[in-house]
Amino acid sequence: MLTTMSIKNAYLLSVLDDLKKKSAHEPEFLQAVEEVLESLEPVVEADPRYEQQNIIGRIVEPERIVMFRVPWVDDSGKVQVNRGYRVQFNSAIGPYKGGLRFHPTVNLSVIKFLGFEQIFKNSLTTLPMGGGKGGSDFDPKGRSDAEVMRFCQSFMTELQRHIGPDTDVPAGDIGVGAREIGFLFGQYKKIRDEFTGVLTGKGLSYGGSLARTEATGFGLCYFADAQLRDNGQSFQGKKVVISGSGNVAIYANQKCTQLGGKVVAMSDSNGYIVDENGIDYKVIKEIKEVKRARIKTYLDYVPSAKYVEGCSGIWTVPCDIALPCATQNEIDEASAKALIANGCMGVFEGANMPSTPGAIAAYQAAGILFAPAKASNAGGVATSGLEMSQNSERLSWTFEEVDAKLKGIMEGIYAACAAAAEKYGMKGNIQAGANIAGFLKVADAMLWQGI
Repeated sequence: MLTTMSIKNAYLLSVLDDLKKKSAHEPEFLQAVEEVLESLEPVVEADPRYEQQNIIGRIVEPERIVMFRVPWVDDSGKVQVNRGYRVQFNSAIGPYKGGLRFHPTVNLSVIKFLGFEQIFKNSLTTLPMGGGKGGSDFDPKGRSDAEVMRFCQSFMTELQRHIGPDTDVPAGDIGVGAREIGFLFGQYKKIRDEFTGVLTGKGLSYGGSLARTEATGFGLCYFADAQLRDNGQSFQGKKVVISGSGNVAIYANQKCTQLGGKVVAMSDSNGYIVDENGIDYKVIKEIKEVKRARIKTYLDYVPSAKYVEGCSGIWTVPCDIALPCATQNEIDEASAKALIANGCMGVFEGANMPSTPGAIAAYQAAGILFAPAKASNAGGVATSGLEMSQNSERLSWTFEEVDAKLKGIMEGIYAACAAAAEKYGMKGNIQAGANIAGFLKVADAMLWQGI
Protein backbone atom coordinates (compact mmCIF):
# COMPACT_ATOMS: atom_id res chain seq x y z
CA MET A 1 0.00 0.00 0.00
CA LEU A 2 1.21 3.50 -0.80
CA THR A 3 1.69 5.66 2.25
CA THR A 4 -0.53 8.68 2.65
CA MET A 5 2.52 10.73 3.61
CA SER A 6 3.06 11.51 -0.07
CA ILE A 7 -0.35 13.22 -0.19
CA LYS A 8 -0.25 16.68 1.44
CA ASN A 9 -3.59 18.15 0.37
CA ALA A 10 -5.98 18.21 3.35
CA TYR A 11 -9.07 17.54 1.22
CA LEU A 12 -7.57 14.47 -0.47
CA LEU A 13 -6.29 13.17 2.87
CA SER A 14 -9.73 13.50 4.43
CA VAL A 15 -11.40 11.61 1.53
CA LEU A 16 -8.78 8.86 1.71
CA ASP A 17 -8.95 8.54 5.49
CA ASP A 18 -12.73 8.28 5.38
CA LEU A 19 -12.53 5.64 2.64
CA LYS A 20 -9.99 3.61 4.60
CA LYS A 21 -12.41 3.45 7.51
CA LYS A 22 -15.31 2.38 5.31
CA SER A 23 -13.35 -0.05 3.13
CA ALA A 24 -10.66 -1.30 5.51
CA HIS A 25 -11.16 -4.87 4.29
CA GLU A 26 -10.65 -3.99 0.60
CA PRO A 27 -6.87 -3.69 0.03
CA GLU A 28 -6.89 -3.86 -3.78
CA PHE A 29 -9.50 -1.12 -4.00
CA LEU A 30 -7.67 1.15 -1.54
CA GLN A 31 -4.41 0.62 -3.41
CA ALA A 32 -6.03 1.69 -6.70
CA VAL A 33 -7.65 4.78 -5.13
CA GLU A 34 -4.51 5.95 -3.36
CA GLU A 35 -2.43 5.63 -6.53
CA VAL A 36 -4.89 7.88 -8.38
CA LEU A 37 -5.29 10.46 -5.61
CA GLU A 38 -1.54 10.97 -5.37
CA SER A 39 -1.52 12.11 -8.99
CA LEU A 40 -4.52 14.41 -8.61
CA GLU A 41 -3.03 16.68 -5.94
CA PRO A 42 -1.92 19.46 -8.36
CA VAL A 43 -5.25 19.24 -10.22
CA VAL A 44 -7.35 19.66 -7.07
CA GLU A 45 -5.20 22.56 -5.90
CA ALA A 46 -5.48 24.29 -9.29
CA ASP A 47 -9.32 24.20 -9.38
CA PRO A 48 -11.24 24.76 -6.11
CA ARG A 49 -14.48 23.48 -7.68
CA TYR A 50 -13.38 19.87 -7.21
CA GLU A 51 -13.30 20.33 -3.46
CA GLN A 52 -16.35 22.62 -3.31
CA GLN A 53 -18.46 20.01 -5.11
CA ASN A 54 -16.69 17.11 -3.36
CA ILE A 55 -15.91 15.49 -6.72
CA ILE A 56 -13.22 13.23 -5.23
CA GLY A 57 -15.48 12.03 -2.42
CA ARG A 58 -18.14 11.21 -4.99
CA ILE A 59 -15.90 9.56 -7.58
CA VAL A 60 -14.43 7.03 -5.11
CA GLU A 61 -17.90 5.73 -4.20
CA PRO A 62 -19.69 3.44 -6.70
CA GLU A 63 -23.09 4.59 -7.88
CA ARG A 64 -24.39 1.07 -7.35
CA ILE A 65 -23.16 -2.35 -6.18
CA VAL A 66 -25.07 -5.52 -7.01
CA MET A 67 -24.09 -8.78 -5.31
CA PHE A 68 -26.04 -11.98 -5.86
CA ARG A 69 -26.22 -15.76 -5.47
CA VAL A 70 -25.47 -17.92 -8.52
CA PRO A 71 -26.79 -21.49 -8.07
CA TRP A 72 -26.07 -24.03 -10.81
CA VAL A 73 -25.95 -27.80 -11.33
CA ASP A 74 -22.69 -29.58 -12.20
CA ASP A 75 -22.40 -32.65 -14.44
CA SER A 76 -22.76 -35.02 -11.49
CA GLY A 77 -26.10 -33.46 -10.56
CA LYS A 78 -24.73 -31.62 -7.51
CA VAL A 79 -25.99 -28.11 -6.83
CA GLN A 80 -23.15 -25.58 -6.65
CA VAL A 81 -23.35 -22.00 -5.41
CA ASN A 82 -21.12 -19.09 -6.39
CA ARG A 83 -21.23 -15.38 -5.71
CA GLY A 84 -21.85 -12.85 -8.49
CA TYR A 85 -20.99 -9.13 -8.59
CA ARG A 86 -21.61 -6.02 -10.70
CA VAL A 87 -20.19 -2.71 -9.56
CA GLN A 88 -21.60 0.24 -11.51
CA PHE A 89 -19.05 2.85 -10.57
CA ASN A 90 -19.58 5.99 -12.65
CA SER A 91 -21.91 6.92 -15.51
CA ALA A 92 -20.98 10.60 -15.94
CA ILE A 93 -19.77 10.21 -19.54
CA GLY A 94 -21.72 7.18 -20.73
CA PRO A 95 -23.28 3.83 -19.80
CA TYR A 96 -21.30 1.67 -17.40
CA LYS A 97 -18.70 -0.36 -19.33
CA GLY A 98 -16.34 -3.01 -18.05
CA GLY A 99 -15.61 -6.70 -18.14
CA LEU A 100 -16.84 -9.75 -16.25
CA ARG A 101 -14.14 -11.81 -14.52
CA PHE A 102 -14.69 -15.48 -13.58
CA HIS A 103 -11.88 -16.53 -11.26
CA PRO A 104 -11.58 -17.96 -7.70
CA THR A 105 -9.81 -14.76 -6.54
CA VAL A 106 -12.79 -12.54 -7.36
CA ASN A 107 -14.22 -10.66 -4.39
CA LEU A 108 -15.77 -7.25 -3.83
CA SER A 109 -12.41 -5.53 -3.31
CA VAL A 110 -11.05 -6.83 -6.62
CA ILE A 111 -14.20 -5.88 -8.54
CA LYS A 112 -14.26 -2.39 -6.99
CA PHE A 113 -10.60 -1.77 -7.84
CA LEU A 114 -11.18 -2.90 -11.42
CA GLY A 115 -14.34 -0.77 -11.72
CA PHE A 116 -12.58 2.30 -10.32
CA GLU A 117 -9.69 1.90 -12.77
CA GLN A 118 -12.21 1.43 -15.56
CA ILE A 119 -13.60 4.96 -15.04
CA PHE A 120 -10.31 6.55 -16.07
CA LYS A 121 -9.41 3.95 -18.67
CA ASN A 122 -12.72 4.45 -20.48
CA SER A 123 -12.39 8.21 -20.23
CA LEU A 124 -8.95 8.07 -21.87
CA THR A 125 -10.35 6.28 -24.93
CA THR A 126 -12.38 9.45 -25.73
CA LEU A 127 -15.42 7.17 -26.27
CA PRO A 128 -18.69 7.75 -24.30
CA MET A 129 -18.32 4.98 -21.72
CA GLY A 130 -18.65 5.07 -17.94
CA GLY A 131 -16.86 2.72 -15.54
CA GLY A 132 -18.07 -0.62 -14.22
CA LYS A 133 -16.90 -4.18 -13.56
CA GLY A 134 -18.36 -7.51 -12.53
CA GLY A 135 -17.73 -11.18 -12.21
CA SER A 136 -17.86 -14.23 -9.99
CA ASP A 137 -15.63 -16.51 -7.92
CA PHE A 138 -16.60 -19.32 -10.33
CA ASP A 139 -13.62 -21.05 -11.98
CA PRO A 140 -14.33 -22.20 -15.57
CA LYS A 141 -11.02 -24.14 -15.72
CA GLY A 142 -11.65 -27.86 -15.83
CA ARG A 143 -15.41 -27.44 -16.26
CA SER A 144 -17.27 -28.91 -19.20
CA ASP A 145 -18.98 -26.71 -21.77
CA ALA A 146 -22.33 -27.82 -20.34
CA GLU A 147 -21.32 -26.78 -16.80
CA VAL A 148 -20.06 -23.40 -18.03
CA MET A 149 -23.33 -22.92 -19.93
CA ARG A 150 -25.47 -23.68 -16.88
CA PHE A 151 -23.40 -21.35 -14.72
CA CYS A 152 -23.57 -18.53 -17.29
CA GLN A 153 -27.32 -18.94 -17.67
CA SER A 154 -27.85 -18.71 -13.92
CA PHE A 155 -25.48 -15.73 -13.66
CA MET A 156 -27.27 -13.82 -16.44
CA THR A 157 -30.73 -14.64 -15.06
CA GLU A 158 -29.93 -12.24 -12.23
CA LEU A 159 -27.57 -9.83 -14.03
CA GLN A 160 -30.06 -9.06 -16.84
CA ARG A 161 -32.11 -6.95 -14.42
CA HIS A 162 -29.28 -4.46 -14.08
CA ILE A 163 -27.79 -4.11 -17.58
CA GLY A 164 -28.78 -2.91 -21.05
CA PRO A 165 -27.26 -1.33 -24.18
CA ASP A 166 -27.85 2.19 -22.84
CA THR A 167 -27.36 1.35 -19.15
CA ASP A 168 -24.48 -1.08 -18.61
CA VAL A 169 -22.61 -3.06 -21.26
CA PRO A 170 -20.40 -5.85 -19.82
CA ALA A 171 -17.59 -7.60 -21.71
CA GLY A 172 -15.15 -10.42 -21.11
CA ASP A 173 -12.12 -10.54 -18.80
CA ILE A 174 -10.13 -13.31 -17.14
CA GLY A 175 -12.10 -16.56 -17.45
CA VAL A 176 -14.71 -15.00 -19.73
CA GLY A 177 -13.94 -15.55 -23.40
CA ALA A 178 -15.99 -16.16 -26.54
CA ARG A 179 -17.64 -19.28 -25.11
CA GLU A 180 -18.84 -17.56 -21.96
CA ILE A 181 -19.99 -14.39 -23.76
CA GLY A 182 -22.04 -16.55 -26.14
CA PHE A 183 -23.85 -18.33 -23.31
CA LEU A 184 -24.43 -15.04 -21.44
CA PHE A 185 -25.80 -13.30 -24.53
CA GLY A 186 -28.06 -16.24 -25.37
CA GLN A 187 -29.62 -16.17 -21.92
CA TYR A 188 -30.11 -12.39 -21.98
CA LYS A 189 -31.84 -12.66 -25.37
CA LYS A 190 -34.16 -15.42 -24.12
CA ILE A 191 -35.22 -13.56 -20.99
CA ARG A 192 -35.49 -10.05 -22.43
CA ASP A 193 -36.78 -11.03 -25.86
CA GLU A 194 -34.52 -8.51 -27.54
CA PHE A 195 -31.44 -8.58 -29.73
CA THR A 196 -29.28 -5.64 -28.66
CA GLY A 197 -25.62 -4.87 -28.12
CA VAL A 198 -25.84 -5.58 -24.39
CA LEU A 199 -22.48 -7.39 -24.32
CA THR A 200 -19.24 -6.86 -26.21
CA GLY A 201 -16.75 -9.49 -27.23
CA LYS A 202 -19.53 -11.31 -29.08
CA GLY A 203 -18.96 -13.79 -31.91
CA LEU A 204 -18.81 -12.31 -35.39
CA SER A 205 -21.99 -14.09 -36.45
CA TYR A 206 -24.11 -12.27 -33.89
CA GLY A 207 -22.81 -8.71 -33.71
CA GLY A 208 -19.19 -9.00 -32.65
CA SER A 209 -16.39 -6.82 -33.98
CA LEU A 210 -13.40 -7.87 -35.97
CA ALA A 211 -10.12 -7.23 -34.11
CA ARG A 212 -11.83 -7.43 -30.67
CA THR A 213 -9.92 -10.58 -29.77
CA GLU A 214 -6.63 -8.96 -30.67
CA ALA A 215 -7.46 -5.53 -29.31
CA THR A 216 -5.97 -5.44 -25.80
CA GLY A 217 -2.68 -7.07 -26.82
CA PHE A 218 -2.38 -5.05 -30.03
CA GLY A 219 -3.38 -1.86 -28.23
CA LEU A 220 -0.75 -2.45 -25.54
CA CYS A 221 1.95 -2.65 -28.18
CA TYR A 222 0.64 0.41 -30.07
CA PHE A 223 0.81 2.38 -26.81
CA ALA A 224 4.26 1.03 -25.91
CA ASP A 225 5.51 1.77 -29.41
CA ALA A 226 4.31 5.38 -29.14
CA GLN A 227 6.04 5.81 -25.77
CA LEU A 228 9.22 4.13 -27.01
CA ARG A 229 9.34 6.33 -30.13
CA ASP A 230 8.79 9.45 -28.02
CA ASN A 231 11.92 8.43 -26.13
CA GLY A 232 14.03 7.60 -29.18
CA GLN A 233 13.51 3.83 -28.95
CA SER A 234 11.49 1.06 -30.62
CA PHE A 235 10.66 -2.65 -30.37
CA GLN A 236 13.17 -3.42 -33.10
CA GLY A 237 15.74 -5.95 -31.89
CA LYS A 238 14.48 -5.89 -28.28
CA LYS A 239 14.07 -8.95 -26.05
CA VAL A 240 10.57 -9.02 -24.56
CA VAL A 241 9.18 -10.94 -21.57
CA ILE A 242 5.39 -11.35 -21.42
CA SER A 243 3.68 -12.83 -18.37
CA GLY A 244 0.49 -14.76 -18.92
CA SER A 245 -0.66 -16.71 -21.96
CA GLY A 246 -4.26 -15.63 -22.28
CA ASN A 247 -5.87 -13.36 -24.78
CA VAL A 248 -3.82 -10.24 -23.96
CA ALA A 249 -0.49 -12.04 -23.83
CA ILE A 250 -0.98 -14.00 -27.07
CA TYR A 251 -1.78 -10.96 -29.18
CA ALA A 252 0.80 -8.77 -27.47
CA ASN A 253 3.29 -11.43 -28.59
CA GLN A 254 1.97 -11.26 -32.16
CA LYS A 255 2.10 -7.47 -32.44
CA CYS A 256 5.43 -6.89 -30.73
CA THR A 257 6.95 -9.61 -32.97
CA GLN A 258 5.53 -7.76 -35.99
CA LEU A 259 7.11 -4.55 -34.65
CA GLY A 260 10.53 -6.21 -34.51
CA GLY A 261 10.69 -7.48 -30.92
CA LYS A 262 11.52 -11.04 -29.84
CA VAL A 263 9.41 -12.62 -27.08
CA VAL A 264 11.71 -14.87 -25.02
CA ALA A 265 9.42 -15.84 -22.10
CA MET A 266 5.71 -16.40 -21.37
CA SER A 267 3.86 -17.99 -18.45
CA ASP A 268 0.67 -19.40 -17.02
CA SER A 269 -0.39 -20.01 -13.43
CA ASN A 270 1.75 -23.18 -13.22
CA GLY A 271 5.10 -21.95 -14.59
CA TYR A 272 6.90 -20.23 -17.45
CA ILE A 273 8.72 -21.09 -20.66
CA VAL A 274 11.90 -19.55 -22.06
CA ASP A 275 12.74 -19.73 -25.77
CA GLU A 276 15.70 -17.57 -26.74
CA ASN A 277 14.83 -18.07 -30.41
CA GLY A 278 11.52 -16.31 -29.90
CA ILE A 279 8.20 -17.81 -28.76
CA ASP A 280 5.82 -18.48 -31.64
CA TYR A 281 2.45 -16.92 -30.76
CA LYS A 282 0.70 -19.38 -33.13
CA VAL A 283 1.88 -22.30 -30.98
CA ILE A 284 0.70 -20.59 -27.77
CA LYS A 285 -2.63 -19.87 -29.44
CA GLU A 286 -3.02 -23.56 -30.37
CA ILE A 287 -2.13 -24.67 -26.82
CA LYS A 288 -4.35 -22.18 -24.99
CA GLU A 289 -7.29 -21.48 -27.30
CA VAL A 290 -7.72 -24.86 -28.97
CA LYS A 291 -6.31 -27.49 -26.61
CA ARG A 292 -6.86 -25.48 -23.37
CA ALA A 293 -3.65 -27.06 -22.10
CA ARG A 294 -0.85 -25.84 -19.82
CA ILE A 295 2.00 -23.77 -21.22
CA LYS A 296 4.44 -26.59 -20.46
CA THR A 297 2.95 -28.24 -23.58
CA TYR A 298 5.05 -25.74 -25.63
CA LEU A 299 8.01 -28.10 -25.13
CA ASP A 300 6.17 -30.75 -27.18
CA TYR A 301 6.31 -28.32 -30.11
CA VAL A 302 9.70 -26.75 -29.38
CA PRO A 303 11.89 -29.24 -27.45
CA SER A 304 14.78 -26.75 -27.23
CA ALA A 305 12.71 -24.42 -25.02
CA LYS A 306 13.02 -24.45 -21.22
CA TYR A 307 10.17 -24.79 -18.70
CA VAL A 308 10.37 -23.61 -15.07
CA GLU A 309 7.76 -24.42 -12.40
CA GLY A 310 6.24 -21.39 -10.67
CA CYS A 311 5.40 -18.20 -12.52
CA SER A 312 7.01 -15.43 -10.41
CA GLY A 313 10.54 -16.28 -11.62
CA ILE A 314 9.70 -15.04 -15.12
CA TRP A 315 10.85 -11.55 -14.08
CA THR A 316 14.41 -12.84 -13.59
CA VAL A 317 14.66 -13.61 -17.33
CA PRO A 318 16.86 -10.88 -18.89
CA CYS A 319 14.91 -8.61 -21.23
CA ASP A 320 14.75 -5.09 -22.65
CA ILE A 321 10.97 -4.75 -22.38
CA ALA A 322 8.51 -6.31 -19.89
CA LEU A 323 4.81 -6.68 -20.69
CA PRO A 324 3.00 -7.99 -17.56
CA CYS A 325 -0.26 -9.47 -18.91
CA ALA A 326 -1.32 -11.92 -16.18
CA THR A 327 -2.97 -10.42 -13.08
CA GLN A 328 -2.86 -7.69 -10.42
CA ASN A 329 0.24 -7.22 -8.23
CA GLU A 330 2.29 -9.83 -10.09
CA ILE A 331 5.44 -7.66 -10.07
CA ASP A 332 6.57 -6.78 -6.55
CA GLU A 333 9.51 -4.58 -5.61
CA ALA A 334 12.01 -7.48 -5.68
CA SER A 335 10.84 -8.57 -9.15
CA ALA A 336 11.02 -4.97 -10.39
CA LYS A 337 14.58 -4.64 -9.14
CA ALA A 338 15.50 -7.95 -10.83
CA LEU A 339 14.12 -6.63 -14.13
CA ILE A 340 16.06 -3.38 -13.79
CA ALA A 341 19.29 -5.16 -12.78
CA ASN A 342 19.02 -7.31 -15.91
CA GLY A 343 18.79 -4.25 -18.16
CA CYS A 344 15.05 -3.78 -18.63
CA MET A 345 14.37 -0.32 -20.07
CA GLY A 346 10.57 -0.26 -19.98
CA VAL A 347 7.54 -1.87 -18.31
CA PHE A 348 4.21 -1.53 -20.12
CA GLU A 349 1.20 -2.98 -18.30
CA GLY A 350 -1.18 -5.28 -20.14
CA ALA A 351 -2.96 -6.67 -17.06
CA ASN A 352 -4.88 -4.50 -14.60
CA MET A 353 -2.57 -3.07 -11.90
CA PRO A 354 0.12 -5.78 -12.26
CA SER A 355 2.78 -3.69 -10.48
CA THR A 356 2.74 -3.13 -6.72
CA PRO A 357 3.42 0.39 -5.37
CA GLY A 358 6.92 -0.79 -4.41
CA ALA A 359 7.55 -1.96 -7.98
CA ILE A 360 6.38 1.38 -9.42
CA ALA A 361 8.64 3.25 -7.00
CA ALA A 362 11.55 1.08 -8.22
CA TYR A 363 10.79 1.89 -11.87
CA GLN A 364 10.67 5.59 -11.09
CA ALA A 365 13.89 5.51 -9.06
CA ALA A 366 15.67 3.75 -11.93
CA GLY A 367 14.25 6.16 -14.50
CA ILE A 368 12.93 3.44 -16.81
CA LEU A 369 9.84 3.87 -18.98
CA PHE A 370 6.55 2.87 -17.37
CA ALA A 371 3.01 2.73 -18.75
CA PRO A 372 0.13 2.18 -16.28
CA ALA A 373 -2.61 -0.27 -17.20
CA LYS A 374 -5.44 2.25 -17.24
CA ALA A 375 -3.73 3.77 -20.29
CA SER A 376 -1.75 0.99 -21.94
CA ASN A 377 -4.34 -1.80 -21.75
CA ALA A 378 -7.27 0.38 -22.81
CA GLY A 379 -7.28 -1.20 -26.29
CA GLY A 380 -9.74 -3.89 -25.26
CA VAL A 381 -12.38 -1.54 -23.94
CA ALA A 382 -11.71 0.90 -26.79
CA THR A 383 -12.58 -1.80 -29.30
CA SER A 384 -15.55 -2.80 -27.17
CA GLY A 385 -16.69 0.79 -27.59
CA LEU A 386 -16.21 0.44 -31.34
CA GLU A 387 -18.28 -2.76 -31.21
CA MET A 388 -21.04 -0.80 -29.43
CA SER A 389 -20.92 1.81 -32.21
CA GLN A 390 -21.22 -0.86 -34.88
CA ASN A 391 -24.16 -2.49 -33.05
CA SER A 392 -25.94 0.86 -32.76
CA GLU A 393 -25.49 1.53 -36.47
CA ARG A 394 -26.22 -2.07 -37.47
CA LEU A 395 -22.92 -2.05 -39.34
CA SER A 396 -19.82 -4.22 -39.41
CA TRP A 397 -16.41 -2.65 -40.08
CA THR A 398 -13.46 -4.48 -41.64
CA PHE A 399 -10.53 -5.72 -39.54
CA GLU A 400 -8.34 -3.03 -41.08
CA GLU A 401 -10.85 -0.28 -40.22
CA VAL A 402 -11.12 -1.37 -36.59
CA ASP A 403 -7.36 -1.90 -36.24
CA ALA A 404 -6.64 1.56 -37.68
CA LYS A 405 -9.13 3.18 -35.29
CA LEU A 406 -7.56 1.23 -32.39
CA LYS A 407 -4.04 2.36 -33.31
CA GLY A 408 -5.22 5.96 -33.53
CA ILE A 409 -6.98 5.73 -30.15
CA MET A 410 -3.93 4.23 -28.38
CA GLU A 411 -1.55 6.80 -29.86
CA GLY A 412 -4.05 9.49 -28.84
CA ILE A 413 -4.15 8.13 -25.28
CA TYR A 414 -0.36 8.27 -25.03
CA ALA A 415 -0.32 11.85 -26.36
CA ALA A 416 -3.04 12.89 -23.85
CA CYS A 417 -1.17 11.29 -20.92
CA ALA A 418 2.13 12.89 -21.91
CA ALA A 419 0.50 16.32 -22.36
CA ALA A 420 -1.34 16.17 -19.00
CA ALA A 421 1.84 15.15 -17.17
CA GLU A 422 3.77 18.03 -18.71
CA LYS A 423 0.99 20.57 -18.01
CA TYR A 424 1.04 19.75 -14.29
CA GLY A 425 4.83 19.78 -13.95
CA MET A 426 5.49 16.02 -14.19
CA LYS A 427 6.90 15.66 -17.70
CA GLY A 428 7.51 12.02 -18.65
CA ASN A 429 5.41 10.65 -15.77
CA ILE A 430 2.85 8.75 -17.82
CA GLN A 431 1.31 7.22 -14.69
CA ALA A 432 0.36 10.65 -13.34
CA GLY A 433 -0.61 11.87 -16.81
CA ALA A 434 -3.04 8.96 -17.30
CA ASN A 435 -4.72 9.60 -13.96
CA ILE A 436 -5.04 13.33 -14.63
CA ALA A 437 -6.23 13.10 -18.23
CA GLY A 438 -8.77 10.38 -17.38
CA PHE A 439 -10.03 12.29 -14.33
CA LEU A 440 -10.51 15.69 -15.97
CA LYS A 441 -13.10 14.54 -18.52
CA VAL A 442 -15.18 12.66 -15.92
CA ALA A 443 -14.89 15.43 -13.32
CA ASP A 444 -15.95 18.06 -15.83
CA ALA A 445 -19.06 16.02 -16.72
CA MET A 446 -19.89 15.57 -13.04
CA LEU A 447 -19.62 19.32 -12.46
CA TRP A 448 -22.02 20.00 -15.33
CA GLN A 449 -24.54 17.40 -14.15
CA GLY A 450 -24.90 18.64 -10.58
CA ILE A 451 -25.00 16.68 -7.34
